[in-house]
Order: sequence, then C-alpha cells, then structure tokens
Amino acid sequence: MSIVKTCLSKATFASLMVLFFGFISIAQEAGSAPVRGDNPSQEQSLSYQSSVKTILDNRCVVCHGCYDAPCQLKLGSYEGIMRGAHHLPVYDGERLTAATPTRLFEDASDMQQWRELGFYSVVGEDNNLMLDMLLQKQHSPLPDTKKLPESFNLDINRPLSCPTPKNYQQYAKQNPLWGMPYGLPALNQEEHQTLSKWLLSGMQRGTDLQLTEDEQQAVKRWEKYFNNPSLKGRLVARYLYEHLFLAHLYFTATANEKPNLFFKLIRSRTPPGTEPDIIAARRPFDAPGTETFYYRVVPVSETIVDKLHMPFHLSDSRMEKWDNWFFEQDYDVTSLPGYEPKTASNPFITFAQIPTQSRYRFMLDEAQYSIMQFIKGAVCRGQIALNVINDHFWVVFADPDLVLPEYDEAFMQKARATLLLPAEAQSNALPTNWLAYAKRERSYLKLKSEYIKEHVEKSLPINVNLLWDGDGENDNSSLTIFRHFDAASVVKGLVGENPQTAWIITYPLFERIHYLLVAGYDVYGNMGHQLNSRMYMDFLRMEGEYNFLALLPKDARESVRQQWYRGSVSMVEKYVYEGNAYQPETDIEFTSKKPLSELHQIIKAHVGNAESQRHFVKAATSNDTLKAAKLLNNVKGNAAAIMPQASLILVTSESEPSQLFSLLSHNAYSNISHLFGEMDRRLPNEDTLTFAPGVMTSHPNALFSVPQSELQSFAKSIIELKSEKDYAKLLTNWGVRRTNPYFWQFSDKLHDSYRKDFPVEFGYFDFNRLENR
Repeated sequence: MSIVKTCLSKATFASLMVLFFGFISIAQEAGSAPVRGDNPSQEQSLSYQSSVKTILDNRCVVCHGCYDAPCQLKLGSYEGIMRGAHHLPVYDGERLTAATPTRLFEDASDMQQWRELGFYSVVGEDNNLMLDMLLQKQHSPLPDTKKLPESFNLDINRPLSCPTPKNYQQYAKQNPLWGMPYGLPALNQEEHQTLSKWLLSGMQRGTDLQLTEDEQQAVKRWEKYFNNPSLKGRLVARYLYEHLFLAHLYFTATANEKPNLFFKLIRSRTPPGTEPDIIAARRPFDAPGTETFYYRVVPVSETIVDKLHMPFHLSDSRMEKWDNWFFEQDYDVTSLPGYEPKTASNPFITFAQIPTQSRYRFMLDEAQYSIMQFIKGAVCRGQIALNVINDHFWVVFADPDLVLPEYDEAFMQKARATLLLPAEAQSNALPTNWLAYAKRERSYLKLKSEYIKEHVEKSLPINVNLLWDGDGENDNSSLTIFRHFDAASVVKGLVGENPQTAWIITYPLFERIHYLLVAGYDVYGNMGHQLNSRMYMDFLRMEGEYNFLALLPKDARESVRQQWYRGSVSMVEKYVYEGNAYQPETDIEFTSKKPLSELHQIIKAHVGNAESQRHFVKAATSNDTLKAAKLLNNVKGNAAAIMPQASLILVTSESEPSQLFSLLSHNAYSNISHLFGEMDRRLPNEDTLTFAPGVMTSHPNALFSVPQSELQSFAKSIIELKSEKDYAKLLTNWGVRRTNPYFWQFSDKLHDSYRKDFPVEFGYFDFNRLENR
C-alpha cells in the first residue's frame, strides 16, 4: 500500500507550537497573522549556499521556478529571492500591448531597477513577507482531510493573490490556510527553523559554486570558437546562437556524466576574459544595439528545473561535426545580414549563404533538443500552440542526404518569399487575417509539389528510405510528442501504441517551428502576436501530417485525413489542403487492409537500429511490470478519460532500487482545427493511456507510490475505473495527495530516483498542476 500512514495527526502537529531558537513565537488566536520575534545575533547566521538553497530547491522551487511562478517570485536563486514579487502575471493572452520583459539576470541589473519595474521585496528586516507566510502555514496547517477545502483555487490560470508587506495582515486573516507552501504540507521543524534563522540573520549569500579547471579551459576554448572573426565564423556563430540560446551547455568527458555546472550562451558587450555584460533583447535575432559584441559562455545561476532544462553537450566530437558542416564545406560568405525584423525573423534569408544541408544536419543531430525548445522554451508551460497539436503523435525526419527540393537553391529562391513568419510583426502585432498566412503556405506547398513532379518523382521512390534512420546510431531519429492539456513533453523513440497522428519533418518545417515558437516567440507579446503564432502553427502541423500521408496508398490517404479532421473543420485546413493537390503514389507495397497501422510498423523497423529504448518496457523487466504495462497500454475509453493527464509513479521494491514510471492519458478530439471550443470536440471514448519507464512529464497532475508486488493490482484498478469515486479509491490506496503528511518525504524520494537514474537530465518537477481529487 502507499505511504499514506502517519503516526502523528495534523491536528496534533498544529498544537505543538514551539519556540524557534528562542526568537520566534506563535501565540495568537486562530485566524490572525503570526508574529515574528527579534533578530538573532550574527553568530547564529547561516549562508544561502551552504544551508538554505537545498531546502528552497526541494520545497519552494517546485512551485516557484519559472515565469509561471506565482507572483513572479522565483526562488531558484539568491538574486530571485532578493528581487521579490510582482502583482502582474507574465502570462496574459488578452493584453493589447506587449509587456515590459522582466527576465531575471537579463532585464535589470540591480535592486533599484527591479523596484522601478514593479517588483517589491519579500525579505528584509522590516517587512519579511516570506517568513510571515512560512509562519502562517506553521500556525494554520492544512486540515486533516483527503482533499483540500474548496477555498483553495489551484487552477493554473487563476487570478493570483499577491500580498505585499502592507496588506499581508488582511490577506492572512481572510485566507488563514494560504500560508506557504500554498496547497501543500508545511515544512518540517528543522527546515522551518533553518529558513527562519537565515531570514532573520541578514540573509547571507555565501560562496557560489566555482568552475573547475576543466570548465574554465572549456569556456575559453568555446568562447574562442564562437567568436571566430571571419565573415563565415561570424555568420555561423549567429546561427548557432539563435539555436542554442536556451540550451544548458555542459563540458563533461562523456555525455552521460553529471556536470559540476551548466552554462548558457549569451551576447555580451564585453569580450572574453572580462565580466560579461549581457545584451537583453526580446529575441535572439533582435539588433544587439552595438556594433561590436561577443558571444560568451556563462554559468547558469538558477536551480535546474525540469520544465526549463535542455542539456546540450559541448565536446571535441561536437566541434569536429560543426567544423565539418559549417567550415569545411565549399561555400563563401561575402557579407553579413542585418537585424531588420522582416529579414532577421526569416532564417531562409538570414542564413541563405550557409548550405541548407549543414543547417539541417545541425538541427537533426540533437533533434529532441531542437523540438524540446518550443515545449520547454521561454514559455516554460509549452502552452502557446498546444491546442493545435494532438495528445500523442510520432515524429520522424526527411533524410538530409537525399536530393530534396529544399536543398535546391533555385527552388529555395522562389520559396523564400512564401516562408515569412509572424515574428516580423514583432511583439505588438495586430491579429492577422488567416488568409494572409494561408496563401503563403498554399503557395509554398504548390511550389514544392511542382518541383517533386518535375525533378524527384521519377528518380526518387516514395518510400521509407526518404526518412532519416539516424545514420544507424543517432537516437534522435524518432521522437514522440505528448500533450498534457496545457503542458507537453518530447521523448526519444516511437513510444506508446499507434499514435493519434504522425509527422514527417523536413528542414524548412523544422526551421519554421523553431523561428515561430522559440526564436521568434515573445512570452511578453500582445494578444495579436500570440494569436498569430498559434494560427501559423496550424499550417506547420498540417504540413508535417501531409508529408506522412504521402507514404500511404493514394486511395487510403483521404480516409485517414478525414479521421484526423472529423466534424466541423476550420476554413484554414480546407483552404490549405485543397491547394496541396498533387500527390504522387507511394512505392511502399502494403500487404494488409490496415495500411496506417502497417506504416507505423514499417517506420519503426526503419529507425529500429538507432531508436532509443529508454521508454520501452524491456523483456528483462520484472514480470509484474511487463504485465502491468501490457494492461495499461491497451486501455481505451472511460478509464483513460478519468485518469489525470500526467502521472508519475514510483515503483518500490524491498530488494531493488525504486524505479520511476510515467503514466500519460491522451485526450481524443474529433479535430484540433479550431482555436476555441476544444471541449465540444472531445471524444472520451477514444482516450488512451501510455505507461512507460522514465520521466515523460515535467508537470505531474498526480503522484503514486506502488510496491512492485502490487503493480498488477494497481493496473487492474485503473482498467476498472468507472467514476470519480473509483478514482478516489485508487488515490487512497496508492496516491500521494497534496494533503498527505508524508508528501515531502515522497517528493524527495521521487527526485532522488530521477537524479540517480538520469543525472544529466535531472531537474526539479513542477507541482503547480497537482490535482485536488
């Protein structure tokens, strides 16, 4: 059974109010705000780095680690704590004008500037709001119930209460249970005492983690590489920067070795060897504002959270590949492009002098990272354009060594004019008529079809050999994308049963996804910018789907497409699809009456040698796990619809280390063709589940602790779900609810298991989306 048992009830715990180091007292009537005592002596002071950071990482960063941190209070660094909170949210899909960016470490350099941007202090001698809210939770812990009271609003888009030191007393009186951590159990006494002592003793910072000698040498080497003064070197560096500005770089001897620190690539006004002076621009292709600037490699200062973490290994072999693709190819760079928005937002113009295959090879080499950026990028919710993708689909890629239209300069000269992107309108954009983008997409597809008909069809068979097989060893050759309502994830391998849809990505499609949702997307942009981005993603999804459909028999394509687009379909899909009239016949010989399922298996076989096995339940796994996986991966319908979108399951054993699994529920829709009315298009009877080892979500909605011996019983209970009452019973038996008194102990075990198994990929989970059921 689960770890729900406890020896000490919450009521008993609430009555044990103690004195903390002799200087904190809680002696008030229920419902009023707690009182802090006097500051301790300096002899009692602690440092952030040595004593406090670990507590904040494990108890606070899990909700306060990104742009969606409540009240913009980011607690993953000393600087974030000192910066404080802000009453305006970063996410606002209805704002008429773009907001002023408030990116930590970028958009202000001192406390005065942050105060001018509207941030207010949450720590200090006079107004220590952070301590007040921690004390409030100690004074008024969660009630001893399975579910939180209805007074807790846990919707991710809820209006936030952002109390200030001036109105905190009123906040605490009106919401006595809303102390920190919000909607989760209180810190234990030792943790609370340590934080209290630090907050009341001057909040010493301590010494930051230092670079090793190897890291210092690696930084020098790579900064030299990125600042090659030749025209070719400068253009290549710009291309690399615009694709790596979100990466967490590391330099270990092997890609799977845990690094001492992660680093990021920035543009700086100052050269290597001096203190970096970051150029804070909304987008990586915005004008730097200075004629001379430098690319710098600087340490990541914040705690690594999974929803932002995109590790990228810089090694000798990586440099050799880049040298081959970008510097040893026979091409010249005669001039450098400018930073005007219309051209800088279009990589097909900006980087036209770099061979297309070189750019495509770069993106393919770490395709998971390249796709991951629009899921884990600046938005850190993966939210923009999420209701424009299905809940479960596979992605494979066109072979970079084939003679495809995108590699032909004559074709690309015609195509560039049709491949404009919404970012050219910048962050204060008017909502654009869909027809303007649709006409360009239709023109591009028409050009592509004509080229294939004239140059490719007769010489290049339409079969799976058009697909990249990872050169037999690169496991980025196939990916699976999962959508979890307003979050998403991408993993290596073709995971799960036959997916809802599939994409084949070519270079222009890959690059447009990046410049639409990563390099060109501004989370602080206005409503028009966000709507245009979402609208354009419609075309990119359809293009990837059309590429996949071309491998099916001609007479089977329409029925598959109609299955994907049932019911009322938007004019966008109809207009673009009708313009993609030319469709050559496939050369694949199908032998079954189910060509779609057969094609799934043909593709799996094609990428099989390189396909990642991380999220597959292997034959060597225990019999209990194999049987549970078979049961859960065949669930379809009501039981899948009742389950949360994303669950993490810690499977425990008396004889072996705990193992972490993901259980994802995939919502089915008649189509994803419209911006609104998503729930009206739900088809819960077609919902499915994917159960797999490893981490496949950063944003769990539910947590489960299941002994290995009970895994089959757990799976059967899910299969038999018929109501919310059944699900509540499942939670009682194996779930770890928000109210569980052992919640934090389980959270630590969850993170410890993730850190042990995947030390490079590890980052703290986001608990903001945990349900209250």
